[in-house]
Amino acid sequence: MEKKRSFKMDPLSPGPCLDISDDDLVTISVRDLNRQLKMRGLCREEIVRMKQRRRTLKNRGYAASCRIKRIEQKDELESEKSGEYKELERMQEDNVRSRKEIDTVHSKYMALKKFAAEREMVIPHELQIL
Repeated sequence: MEKKRSFKMDPLSPGPCLDISDDDLVTISVRDLNRQLKMRGLCREEIVRMKQRRRTLKNRGYAASCRIKRIEQKDELESEKSGEYKELERMQEDNVRSRKEIDTVHSKYMALKKFAAEREMVIPHELQIL
Protein backbone atom coordinates (compact mmCIF):
# COMPACT_ATOMS: atom_id res chain seq x y z
CA MET A 1 0.00 0.00 0.00
CA GLU A 2 1.18 3.38 -0.84
CA LYS A 3 0.70 6.18 1.68
CA LYS A 4 0.06 9.62 0.41
CA ARG A 5 2.45 12.04 1.92
CA SER A 6 0.85 15.18 3.16
CA PHE A 7 2.42 17.95 5.08
CA LYS A 8 0.83 20.72 7.02
CA MET A 9 2.14 24.18 6.54
CA ASP A 10 1.90 26.83 9.15
CA PRO A 11 -1.10 28.99 8.13
CA LEU A 12 1.18 32.03 8.23
CA SER A 13 3.84 30.48 6.06
CA PRO A 14 3.94 31.97 2.60
CA GLY A 15 3.97 28.55 0.96
CA PRO A 16 5.39 28.14 -2.53
CA CYS A 17 5.16 31.86 -3.46
CA LEU A 18 8.23 32.99 -1.64
CA ASP A 19 8.87 35.77 -4.14
CA ILE A 20 5.84 37.77 -2.93
CA SER A 21 7.02 39.60 0.17
CA ASP A 22 4.70 40.30 3.09
CA ASP A 23 4.84 44.02 2.26
CA ASP A 24 3.81 43.32 -1.32
CA LEU A 25 1.13 40.93 -0.18
CA VAL A 26 -0.44 43.59 2.03
CA THR A 27 -0.15 46.50 -0.39
CA ILE A 28 -1.07 44.80 -3.66
CA SER A 29 -4.67 45.20 -4.80
CA VAL A 30 -6.95 42.15 -4.71
CA ARG A 31 -7.27 42.22 -8.49
CA ASP A 32 -3.48 42.24 -8.98
CA LEU A 33 -3.00 39.55 -6.35
CA ASN A 34 -5.56 37.29 -8.04
CA ARG A 35 -3.88 37.88 -11.41
CA GLN A 36 -0.42 37.10 -10.01
CA LEU A 37 -1.58 33.96 -8.22
CA LYS A 38 -3.33 32.74 -11.37
CA MET A 39 -0.27 33.45 -13.54
CA ARG A 40 1.87 31.33 -11.24
CA GLY A 41 -0.40 28.36 -11.74
CA LEU A 42 -0.99 27.73 -8.05
CA CYS A 43 -3.52 25.18 -6.89
CA ARG A 44 -6.68 26.27 -5.09
CA GLU A 45 -5.26 25.36 -1.66
CA GLU A 46 -2.12 27.44 -2.21
CA ILE A 47 -4.19 30.40 -3.39
CA VAL A 48 -6.41 30.15 -0.31
CA ARG A 49 -3.32 29.95 1.91
CA MET A 50 -1.84 33.10 0.33
CA LYS A 51 -5.12 34.96 0.72
CA GLN A 52 -5.33 33.85 4.37
CA ARG A 53 -1.79 35.10 4.89
CA ARG A 54 -2.74 38.44 3.31
CA ARG A 55 -5.80 38.73 5.58
CA THR A 56 -3.71 37.85 8.67
CA LEU A 57 -1.07 40.44 7.76
CA LYS A 58 -3.70 43.11 7.10
CA ASN A 59 -5.37 42.34 10.45
CA ARG A 60 -2.01 42.67 12.20
CA GLY A 61 -1.57 46.06 10.59
CA TYR A 62 -5.05 47.17 11.65
CA ALA A 63 -4.43 45.96 15.20
CA ALA A 64 -1.08 47.78 15.35
CA SER A 65 -2.62 51.02 14.09
CA CYS A 66 -5.44 50.69 16.65
CA ARG A 67 -2.89 50.21 19.44
CA ILE A 68 -0.96 53.27 18.30
CA LYS A 69 -4.14 55.33 18.04
CA ARG A 70 -5.27 54.20 21.50
CA ILE A 71 -1.89 55.11 23.02
CA GLU A 72 -1.95 58.52 21.30
CA GLN A 73 -5.51 59.16 22.53
CA LYS A 74 -4.52 58.13 26.05
CA ASP A 75 -1.51 60.48 25.99
CA GLU A 76 -3.71 63.29 24.66
CA LEU A 77 -6.31 62.72 27.39
CA GLU A 78 -3.61 62.54 30.09
CA SER A 79 -2.23 65.85 28.85
CA GLU A 80 -5.71 67.38 28.81
CA LYS A 81 -6.37 66.04 32.31
CA SER A 82 -3.12 67.57 33.55
CA GLY A 83 -4.13 70.92 32.04
CA GLU A 84 -7.55 70.71 33.70
CA TYR A 85 -5.95 70.03 37.09
CA LYS A 86 -3.64 73.05 36.64
CA GLU A 87 -6.64 75.20 35.71
CA LEU A 88 -8.53 73.91 38.77
CA GLU A 89 -5.60 74.76 41.05
CA ARG A 90 -5.35 78.26 39.52
CA MET A 91 -9.08 78.81 40.05
CA GLN A 92 -8.87 77.58 43.65
CA GLU A 93 -5.97 79.98 44.31
CA ASP A 94 -7.98 82.83 42.74
CA ASN A 95 -10.93 81.87 44.92
CA VAL A 96 -8.80 81.92 48.09
CA ARG A 97 -7.34 85.29 47.07
CA SER A 98 -10.82 86.70 46.38
CA ARG A 99 -12.13 85.46 49.74
CA LYS A 100 -9.21 87.16 51.52
CA GLU A 101 -9.96 90.40 49.67
CA ILE A 102 -13.64 90.15 50.61
CA ASP A 103 -12.75 89.46 54.26
CA THR A 104 -10.39 92.45 54.26
CA VAL A 105 -12.99 94.78 52.73
CA HIS A 106 -15.65 93.45 55.13
CA SER A 107 -13.46 94.00 58.19
CA LYS A 108 -12.66 97.55 57.00
CA TYR A 109 -16.38 98.18 56.48
CA MET A 110 -17.20 96.89 59.98
CA ALA A 111 -14.45 99.08 61.45
CA LEU A 112 -15.81 102.13 59.61
CA LYS A 113 -19.35 101.29 60.69
CA LYS A 114 -18.19 100.98 64.33
CA PHE A 115 -16.28 104.25 64.02
CA ALA A 116 -19.38 105.97 62.63
CA ALA A 117 -21.56 104.53 65.41
CA GLU A 118 -19.12 105.70 68.12
CA ARG A 119 -19.17 109.21 66.64
CA GLU A 120 -22.96 109.06 66.18
CA MET A 121 -22.57 109.66 62.46
CA VAL A 122 -25.51 109.04 60.15
CA ILE A 123 -24.96 106.07 57.86
CA PRO A 124 -26.99 105.98 54.62
CA HIS A 125 -29.63 103.26 54.59
CA GLU A 126 -28.11 101.39 51.58
CA LEU A 127 -24.79 101.03 53.49
CA GLN A 128 -26.45 99.74 56.65
CA ILE A 129 -27.81 96.68 54.88
CA LEU A 130 -24.36 95.38 54.08
